[in-house]
Amino acid sequence: MAESHNRFFEAASPSMRAVELVVRELAQNPVPVLLMGEPGAGKRTAARRIHELRGYTAEKFRVLHCGGVTPEQLRGNAEEWLQPGTIFLEEIGDLSPQCQVTLVAVLSRGQQDGADGDSRARLFCSSSRDLEAEMRSGRFREDLYYRISGVCLRLPPLRQRKEDIAGLTKFFLAKYAHDSHRPLPALSAQTQQLFNDYTWPGNVRELENVTRAIAVLGDEAVAMGGLRAVLKAAGSPQGERVSLKEAARAASREAEKELILRVLSRTRWNRRRAAQELQISYKALLYKLKQIGCRELETP
Repeated sequence: MAESHNRFFEAASPSMRAVELVVRELAQNPVPVLLMGEPGAGKRTAARRIHELRGYTAEKFRVLHCGGVTPEQLRGNAEEWLQPGTIFLEEIGDLSPQCQVTLVAVLSRGQQDGADGDSRARLFCSSSRDLEAEMRSGRFREDLYYRISGVCLRLPPLRQRKEDIAGLTKFFLAKYAHDSHRPLPALSAQTQQLFNDYTWPGNVRELENVTRAIAVLGDEAVAMGGLRAVLKAAGSPQGERVSLKEAARAASREAEKELILRVLSRTRWNRRRAAQELQISYKALLYKLKQIGCRELETP
């Protein structure tokens, strides 16, 4: 499952086809939904899909990431719970105990004030953690868990739905080639096989990042160099000593560096144009240039 603008990727795997059936049912039912799955598995995409299938395209889809949020911020946004639309609480398992208490109060108030069912926002939550285990250990409130988990929808990791890799790859390549005004790249058989063999610890998000680099760079060899190194290390006799997480991060950093330098070269080091093409803020680009040691190459 993946979305971009008005385009939607139809899954080929049985597990995701089953998820899509549930998503369509949930679009017709106002019950709160808890989306579970590994980071990058597509929880926010699934929530947005349900929201859009409701047919109320004018209603807002509001996202609040729960990591680092304060009780004051939750209370300050309480009025939004009474507005039409959808509220998506991302990684709700990251809420502090104090925030959990505040959220229960906010939800109780919304239920009372919107008893007619017409003005309350639809609630979706997501978590990469096992909230049932967190609840049993006392780290997550039981009353909050049962308020948010009217239906619990689990999204499978990409390694368990490899039938979708080829379709997702084509989907993202087309999207980012279109967005960057570049020709649609054709992947080599070697890269396609590598995609099928890789376990994708970052799931769909990691696949999207890799295909984005290929589309924007226009150079498969450069974009894939880091990922090939990760797989080679994992398959070596000492592979069990290799941290795939660290190796993947290193590969991602290298691909990001190559992408930034390629775009800067194409824009003749016009950093504002490069930031727009990379779809990041100008400030973020300056920070990344500092990280990769390119400050001395910057021009006003």
